[in-house]
Amino acid sequence: MLAQIVLFDGFDLLDVLAPYEVLAAGGMAAEGALRAELVSAEGPREVVSGVGGVPLRATAALDPATADLVVVPGAAGRIGEPGEVPDLDADAGEWREHEFIPVTLGRAVNTGLPGLLKAAMDRPEVTVATVCGGSLLLAMAGLLEGRYATTHHMGLDMLDATGVNVVRARVVDDGDLVTGAGVTSGLDLGLYLLERELGPRIAHAVEELFAYERRGTPWRHHGPSPVAL
Repeated sequence: MLAQIVLFDGFDLLDVLAPYEVLAAGGMAAEGALRAELVSAEGPREVVSGVGGVPLRATAALDPATADLVVVPGAAGRIGEPGEVPDLDADAGEWREHEFIPVTLGRAVNTGLPGLLKAAMDRPEVTVATVCGGSLLLAMAGLLEGRYATTHHMGLDMLDATGVNVVRARVVDDGDLVTGAGVTSGLDLGLYLLERELGPRIAHAVEELFAYERRGTPWRHHGPSPVAL
């Protein structure tokens, strides 16, 4: 099983590193049944994160025809003060440090990445997962309308505005789409994906290795609807 974790200019470091380490450890625990790699839409290159400009290296190109699991992170940058409006005209050219997160995501949407992500989502055997603002990137590209998803709590209104069925949960499982909420949910997302794909014993072994217990109950559109509490 191949897990490709996507890098784009301005990505959030923890959104990438948390699921990468979890999935890589799961692959070792499963004797190589899963392999995780860092990729970009453009192929092998140094990709600068939005956290102090720290780079990571993509070792391959995102390949929707080969990947079994694609993980999309969010961006790091300015959230802004209440009422502060980002300069959305800045979505052309190169990424700049300290810009607004929606602008950084907009830059990623204006690359070849959305086309590759759509190709992955068009293959039912591929699971696309997101951490934090990764679901906003997909939504801004028009790929999540009518789907169940979550994101960072400060982006839920924006996600709702794109026609997504917003769920206030730490991890939301919508079949071939699995989304995580805030930044640290990448750990929970990774562990849930391990349980789903490789079984609970593998996921538990990684929990023990990382001394971390998965938080929250993953939400699925299944079972009776709860009454108001």
